[in-house]
Amino acid sequence: MTSSPAPGTPGWLAQRNDQAALALLLDEGPLTRNRLGELTGLSKPTAAQIVARLEEAGLIRAAGELSAGRGPNAVTYDVRLDRTLGVAIDVDETVLRAAVVDPRGTQHPVATLPIEPSRPRTAEDDVRRAIDAACAAAAVDPAAIVEIVIGVQAATDLAADRLNFTDTLDGWPMQNPRGALEAGLGLGVTLENDVNLAAIAERAEGAGADAAGFALLWLGEGLGLSIDLDGSIHHGATGGAGEIGYLPAPRSAMAIDPDAEDLQELVGGSAVARSASTALGRPLDYAAALAALAAAPEQMLPELAARIAFALTPVIAVLDPSLVILGGPTGVAGGAALADAVSAALRTSSGWDPVVRTTGAPTDAVLLGARHVLVSRLRARLLPE
Repeated sequence: MTSSPAPGTPGWLAQRNDQAALALLLDEGPLTRNRLGELTGLSKPTAAQIVARLEEAGLIRAAGELSAGRGPNAVTYDVRLDRTLGVAIDVDETVLRAAVVDPRGTQHPVATLPIEPSRPRTAEDDVRRAIDAACAAAAVDPAAIVEIVIGVQAATDLAADRLNFTDTLDGWPMQNPRGALEAGLGLGVTLENDVNLAAIAERAEGAGADAAGFALLWLGEGLGLSIDLDGSIHHGATGGAGEIGYLPAPRSAMAIDPDAEDLQELVGGSAVARSASTALGRPLDYAAALAALAAAPEQMLPELAARIAFALTPVIAVLDPSLVILGGPTGVAGGAALADAVSAALRTSSGWDPVVRTTGAPTDAVLLGARHVLVSRLRARLLPE
């Protein structure tokens, strides 16, 4: 399956047939030889040859039997999903989340590990812990892992293999992190900004599934933005596209929060806590503010929506997206009511009027995006061009 015979030769044709059969098995699940022949349009003898080659290569296995009425039952075949696996990892400030991924995209349990402040950190140790925990949760052999995709709270400069704009990756190298991990782990490694992975999840099965393009504003302890241009993530020259938390807060926002110097301080987690404390008349931390926003949004919405509108205005002025998605913990807690309030605040304060929606991937969005990337990478290993 890894050789590259000359186009048009019998070997090339056999390889194409094998790839077509593997793709069908990944998409459809277990199939008989006859059904493979029907779906590929190939003869029964050719389908039998494909099955024999794939079985000999260890790529498929007999999965069961299917009643054929009169006569013997037909054997069904399926892809050996246990041979080519990946792990999706989300590294945030306090925890590691990880889940095993196979080429079919099967759901596996999510393992969560705390980042212990007293434990010396390295990138390799963080990732090894995440892989081991994910494999234990899914009851799979870590030796089957060949690829990992890691979501990090950083701008990822893919060309230079460098991390920028981060203060949550203690012990990780800023230069050559991917190369160091690949050398230490012996695996294929992809490092991607966490909000970009969340945007991939929105495109694949969330609020941006049918959009020509969109801007995902991630509202959590930190602030981030991802830009989807017709299904492609815009990274910028050095991976820094979307790092809007560093932009200065506009002068017009001083009436709401005169102490906010940048957009992070205007709509980040601490700002949401301050806003909620003022609205509800009692001191709240960020977690309590989110609970209050979900339970009684009407008291918090006006000021919070105005803050978010101020943060969105420069984004919309530059990109003019038809759709803005509010993600992250604040976006999830505020839901549709927050999206509607932000839309109204934008019209009032700036005249811009994009569609504003709440996230369609409210749970483990970063892992979900990483899983979609991994499925593509794992299938490419099985189905090389």
